Amino acid sequence: MGTPDFAATTLAALIAAGHEMAAVYAQPPRPAGRGQELRKSPVQVLAEQHGLPVLTPVSLKDEAAQAAFAAHRADVAVVAAYGLLLPQAILDAPRFGCLNIHASLLPRWRGAAPIQRAILAGDATTGITVMQMAAGLDTGPILASETLKIGHEMTAGALHDALAEMGARLIVETLPRLPFEAVPQPAEGVTYAAKISPAEARLDWSQSATLLERAVRAFAPHPGAWCQLPDGERLKVLKAEIVPGQAVPGTILDDQLTVACGAGALRLTLVQRAGKKPMTAPDFLRGVKLARGTQLS
Repeated sequence: MGTPDFAATTLAALIAAGHEMAAVYAQPPRPAGRGQELRKSPVQVLAEQHGLPVLTPVSLKDEAAQAAFAAHRADVAVVAAYGLLLPQAILDAPRFGCLNIHASLLPRWRGAAPIQRAILAGDATTGITVMQMAAGLDTGPILASETLKIGHEMTAGALHDALAEMGARLIVETLPRLPFEAVPQPAEGVTYAAKISPAEARLDWSQSATLLERAVRAFAPHPGAWCQLPDGERLKVLKAEIVPGQAVPGTILDDQLTVACGAGALRLTLVQRAGKKPMTAPDFLRGVKLARGTQLS
């Protein structure tokens, strides 16, 4: 049970390990792209390539959907970034229950955006937790976990890919050991990873360069940290580095696209204009003249 690329990595590992899959559940195709045509999720695409039966219910709350799920008579359900609420009837249906692959070391960063929140908080490490799902939000007992160091230059995209591979390997290692007793999560250290809003990705130059550099990495590649140029154009910032500098926050300090922050300065090294491909700062500045002293909002 999963939908995006993170879950497709797990599905590929389960297929490679030779598990018999009664069904694959994914969220329904959604409108995407300029034409807003319905697009199947990565999990659905991969499952269909391997001839696996795919179900895409809008909800699992009604009795018919729950009866169809129970009819699979599954030993276990593997859940990774599925995106739908699993009612108790679903959690109870498989013989060994539902196991969730979560991209943090629970109980830290329960919720929707654990990868981005770990980077924003400046965490040195994160990891994968395989847990027995319960009714609460990522509150179930832990079956397995593994730690991963967050590199100083690691973006959310790179961390996502590393954790996806780790989670896929960890669930393949865990399944043959079932059933075994899970360990309750500690009561201490609980934090919540709220969903990222587009407005949150806007760079606030009054913040320190340290916080803004984390934001650039946490929102790369999606939704992309951004700022506004003097003419109102939105500019995505995909890479940046902390450098010395001091001025009114938002002031361009030199001809290398260095911007003053509340403390220190941030040099924007990879940016993207609307409808354009990512480009280095020198390439961007050849097309857009931003003199020293220009103020970014």
